[in-house]
Amino acid sequence: MHARVRVGDPEAFRSLFTSYAQLVYGYAVRATGDPGLAEDVVSLTFLEAWRLRERLRDEGETPRPWLMGIAVNVLRNTSRAKRRHERAMARVPAREPLPDFADEVVGRMADAEQLAAAKAALGRLRDGDREVFMLCVWSGLGYAEAAEALGVRVGTVRSRLFRARARLRRLTDEELSGAAGVATSGEPPPGRGQAPSDRRRPAVRSRGRSAPNAERAQSVERHP
Repeated sequence: MHARVRVGDPEAFRSLFTSYAQLVYGYAVRATGDPGLAEDVVSLTFLEAWRLRERLRDEGETPRPWLMGIAVNVLRNTSRAKRRHERAMARVPAREPLPDFADEVVGRMADAEQLAAAKAALGRLRDGDREVFMLCVWSGLGYAEAAEALGVRVGTVRSRLFRARARLRRLTDEELSGAAGVATSGEPPPGRGQAPSDRRRPAVRSRGRSAPNAERAQSVERHP
């Protein structure tokens, strides 16, 4: 297939799309939490693959690492564009992110709060660690394939994945602990300008009204 893709064989490229479009989509939708944006990533990835088809080498049994490397770059650019758009449209309600995560973590999760915590923790990883985690855990690439996709050494992939797993567990626990603290208190955290509802203002006795009352009492005593 490699040689046929390089020369621009339409059937070979159609087979490439059929074989790997769902893989690219799954990678993108988990990374962005936006199905519509993930579809754009798929389209852009295969457009770039067609443009760069002559760079596909004969190394490896499949073109999957080469294609996923393109997807990673497309996603980087798309994510930056998305962040710029979100800043410009900050007043527009954002779409709720897709509650999804890696199978490794999902297996230990019991409810949506845990999924949200893990998703937030993933966003706190370094870019390189997150990309390795996404390729190896989400997309099922091996160490060598991920290394080829990212243009790094296999040892780098191994160390990044080890670091990502360790940090992800710790950050997920932190996210869950923070959510649990808010839930048990039953009140929003202090500093938001909200006064507790059970506070009552002390009654203030008006001096202006007590003076006339005293004068009336003295008048009654003088004139029985």
